[in-house]
Amino acid sequence: MNAETKTRARPAALTLTPAAEARIADLMGKAPEGTIGVKLSTPRRGCSGLAYSVDYVHEAKPFDEAIETPGGMFYIDSASVLYLIGSRMDWKEDDFTAGFVFENPNAKGMCGCGESFTV
Repeated sequence: MNAETKTRARPAALTLTPAAEARIADLMGKAPEGTIGVKLSTPRRGCSGLAYSVDYVHEAKPFDEAIETPGGMFYIDSASVLYLIGSRMDWKEDDFTAGFVFENPNAKGMCGCGESFTV
Protein backbone atom coordinates (compact mmCIF):
# COMPACT_ATOMS: atom_id res chain seq x y z
CA MET A 1 0.00 0.00 0.00
CA ASN A 2 1.24 3.44 -0.84
CA ALA A 3 1.27 5.60 2.32
CA GLU A 4 0.85 8.79 0.32
CA THR A 5 -2.29 7.80 -1.57
CA LYS A 6 -3.43 4.85 0.62
CA THR A 7 -4.10 2.77 -2.46
CA ARG A 8 -2.99 -0.75 -3.18
CA ALA A 9 -1.26 -1.71 -6.41
CA ARG A 10 -3.72 -3.43 -8.71
CA PRO A 11 -2.75 -7.03 -9.51
CA ALA A 12 -2.32 -7.99 -13.15
CA ALA A 13 -5.43 -9.47 -14.76
CA LEU A 14 -3.37 -12.40 -16.02
CA THR A 15 -0.23 -14.23 -14.90
CA LEU A 16 2.35 -15.21 -17.51
CA THR A 17 4.56 -18.25 -16.98
CA PRO A 18 8.28 -18.05 -17.79
CA ALA A 19 7.58 -20.15 -20.92
CA ALA A 20 4.91 -17.66 -22.07
CA GLU A 21 7.28 -14.75 -21.43
CA ALA A 22 10.00 -16.51 -23.44
CA ARG A 23 7.57 -17.02 -26.33
CA ILE A 24 6.58 -13.34 -26.23
CA ALA A 25 10.29 -12.44 -26.40
CA ASP A 26 10.68 -14.79 -29.38
CA LEU A 27 7.68 -13.23 -31.14
CA MET A 28 8.97 -9.71 -30.48
CA GLY A 29 12.34 -10.71 -31.94
CA LYS A 30 10.58 -11.62 -35.22
CA ALA A 31 7.95 -8.87 -35.10
CA PRO A 32 7.21 -6.67 -38.11
CA GLU A 33 8.54 -3.12 -37.99
CA GLY A 34 6.38 -0.81 -35.91
CA THR A 35 5.22 -3.53 -33.52
CA ILE A 36 5.08 -2.33 -29.91
CA GLY A 37 3.97 -5.58 -28.28
CA VAL A 38 1.79 -8.64 -28.30
CA LYS A 39 -1.92 -8.47 -27.44
CA LEU A 40 -4.40 -10.99 -26.07
CA SER A 41 -8.09 -10.61 -26.84
CA THR A 42 -11.18 -12.80 -26.58
CA PRO A 43 -13.19 -12.33 -29.78
CA ARG A 44 -16.56 -14.00 -30.22
CA ARG A 45 -15.79 -17.17 -32.13
CA GLY A 46 -16.24 -20.93 -32.02
CA CYS A 47 -19.00 -23.13 -30.65
CA SER A 48 -18.80 -21.87 -27.05
CA GLY A 49 -18.75 -18.15 -27.77
CA LEU A 50 -15.29 -16.74 -26.93
CA ALA A 51 -11.81 -17.68 -28.12
CA TYR A 52 -8.30 -16.63 -27.18
CA SER A 53 -6.49 -14.61 -29.84
CA VAL A 54 -2.86 -13.43 -29.63
CA ASP A 55 -1.67 -10.90 -32.19
CA TYR A 56 0.96 -8.23 -32.75
CA VAL A 57 -0.09 -4.73 -31.76
CA HIS A 58 1.12 -1.51 -33.37
CA GLU A 59 -0.51 1.03 -31.08
CA ALA A 60 -1.61 0.95 -27.45
CA LYS A 61 -5.28 1.59 -26.75
CA PRO A 62 -6.09 3.81 -23.75
CA PHE A 63 -7.89 1.20 -21.61
CA ASP A 64 -5.90 -1.93 -22.52
CA GLU A 65 -4.09 -3.64 -19.65
CA ALA A 66 -0.30 -3.44 -20.14
CA ILE A 67 2.12 -5.95 -18.63
CA GLU A 68 5.85 -5.41 -19.01
CA THR A 69 7.72 -8.65 -19.69
CA PRO A 70 11.47 -9.19 -20.15
CA GLY A 71 10.93 -9.66 -23.90
CA GLY A 72 8.52 -6.80 -24.56
CA MET A 73 5.11 -5.39 -23.76
CA PHE A 74 2.10 -7.66 -23.44
CA TYR A 75 -1.35 -6.10 -23.74
CA ILE A 76 -4.79 -7.38 -22.82
CA ASP A 77 -7.73 -5.99 -24.74
CA SER A 78 -9.83 -3.84 -22.40
CA ALA A 79 -13.05 -5.61 -23.41
CA SER A 80 -11.48 -8.98 -22.51
CA VAL A 81 -10.04 -8.20 -19.06
CA LEU A 82 -13.18 -9.22 -17.15
CA TYR A 83 -13.18 -12.65 -18.82
CA LEU A 84 -9.52 -13.21 -17.91
CA ILE A 85 -9.08 -12.01 -14.31
CA GLY A 86 -7.13 -14.59 -12.36
CA SER A 87 -6.06 -16.52 -15.46
CA ARG A 88 -2.67 -18.05 -16.17
CA MET A 89 -1.13 -18.07 -19.65
CA ASP A 90 1.50 -20.68 -20.54
CA TRP A 91 3.33 -21.79 -23.69
CA LYS A 92 3.36 -25.54 -24.40
CA GLU A 93 5.17 -27.46 -27.14
CA ASP A 94 5.24 -31.15 -27.91
CA ASP A 95 5.96 -33.30 -30.97
CA PHE A 96 2.68 -32.38 -32.68
CA THR A 97 1.48 -28.99 -31.42
CA ALA A 98 2.66 -25.71 -30.00
CA GLY A 99 0.58 -22.90 -28.59
CA PHE A 100 -0.47 -20.74 -25.71
CA VAL A 101 -2.50 -22.59 -23.07
CA PHE A 102 -4.86 -20.82 -20.68
CA GLU A 103 -6.03 -21.76 -17.20
CA ASN A 104 -9.06 -19.52 -16.78
CA PRO A 105 -11.08 -19.74 -13.54
CA ASN A 106 -13.88 -17.74 -15.19
CA ALA A 107 -14.50 -20.29 -17.96
CA LYS A 108 -17.66 -22.27 -17.25
CA GLY A 109 -17.24 -24.57 -20.23
CA MET A 110 -15.25 -25.26 -23.38
CA CYS A 111 -16.12 -26.69 -26.76
CA GLY A 112 -15.01 -30.22 -27.57
CA CYS A 113 -12.01 -29.16 -29.65
CA GLY A 114 -10.84 -26.69 -27.00
CA GLU A 115 -10.81 -23.67 -29.31
CA SER A 116 -13.48 -21.64 -27.54
CA PHE A 117 -14.90 -21.14 -24.06
CA THR A 118 -17.91 -19.68 -22.29
CA VAL A 119 -18.14 -17.60 -19.10
